[in-house]
Amino acid sequence: MNGFCRTCDAVVAGEAATCPACGGARLVRHAEVFELAIAHIDCDAFYASVEKRDRPELADAPVIIGGGTRGVVSTCCYVARLYGVRSAMPMFKALKLCPHAVVIRPNMAKYVAVSREIRRLMDALTPLVRPLSIDEAVLDMSGTAALHGAPPAIMLNRLSRRVEAEVGVTISIGLAGNRLLAKLAAERGKPRGFLVFGAEAPGVLAPEPVGILPGVGPAMVKRFAAMGMTRIGQLAALDFAAARKKLGEEGPSLVARARGEDFRAVHLERDTKSISAETTFYEDFSALAELEAELFGLCEKLGRRLRTEGFAAAGVVLKLKTAEFASRTRSLRLAGPTRLPETLFEAAAGLLKREVDGVQKFRLIGVAAQPLAAADLADVGDLTDAAAVRRRAARQAAIDNLRDRFGNAAIARGRTLPKTPPAK
Repeated sequence: MNGFCRTCDAVVAGEAATCPACGGARLVRHAEVFELAIAHIDCDAFYASVEKRDRPELADAPVIIGGGTRGVVSTCCYVARLYGVRSAMPMFKALKLCPHAVVIRPNMAKYVAVSREIRRLMDALTPLVRPLSIDEAVLDMSGTAALHGAPPAIMLNRLSRRVEAEVGVTISIGLAGNRLLAKLAAERGKPRGFLVFGAEAPGVLAPEPVGILPGVGPAMVKRFAAMGMTRIGQLAALDFAAARKKLGEEGPSLVARARGEDFRAVHLERDTKSISAETTFYEDFSALAELEAELFGLCEKLGRRLRTEGFAAAGVVLKLKTAEFASRTRSLRLAGPTRLPETLFEAAAGLLKREVDGVQKFRLIGVAAQPLAAADLADVGDLTDAAAVRRRAARQAAIDNLRDRFGNAAIARGRTLPKTPPAK
């Protein structure tokens, strides 16, 4: 059985319990470990790990990254998870489960900077690095052994040690022959793991619940259960014709995933499907004016993100969450792509007015640009309003320039200013 030592990279043969070179017990063994080249890298409890790095006194404490009592958990450390805390859980519930947790507001600028440090180290291994999120990426290291003088598994192991030593956080690595199996391996190996999936993967995954497959959410799990399929092996056993009949056009793709098949290449950039902004209120709002004020601020953020990332909105999606945690999503296709806050707001506000009756209270509001369009298609107007659209775009560019130079607070629209009662 092929293997290596995670402490010193020494190749370990046979069934030795420790590394003959350094005595380390962290060994990775797999028949195909030196042949596979697709890796999934996932940072362990990323935001919380960064905060613990910067505050060593929190090393053994349960740490939750999130908003106030009305927000949700962005992420939490593994200590907090022992108490049942999970990502996306309402903060009040998380604090009930773990009342002594240290709660820290997210610092996205810091997390992005750390993510870039890790990306720099990954880029040194292969040009085929595809970020999937701020703390997750997939790498194709095919053909890199000659360049580095070592197989991908060894170079990935060195990467994990460099990330720990130079960045101060830990990563988990999944190594396989395709992206799907590499992701599943990384998830099974967390935290600080290195797991390999080869030819045995379909058999290993067969007894697992179908819900662990990417793209299979709670609704689909219920649908499978109604058909008597709860395990991956049951789904994998279907032929493609039966899968299409039972599950529709997506059926064959689901069966392929259950069998561990994935033919996606590792492209350099991920496809961005939507860009969004949302906020959770400190108190529930029911009045249209209050909700519109929050919505306009979000449309400003959304417009800025679209301009920064080089996209335009071809449609708008409004997201609401009631005081009872019921979600509502409404969408509208725009007459033409835009990146202007006013245009985004006009569309989203029209959707909002249909949902607000002055009685129902809401705890969250969000707005998203979906589908996206190319930036050069944005805000061209038509023959009747092209000049007006150009003026609005120029005004927004001037606002962006001022904020870039002097900060976001340098200029604000009247709509976003806090309402104060008139002086007596």
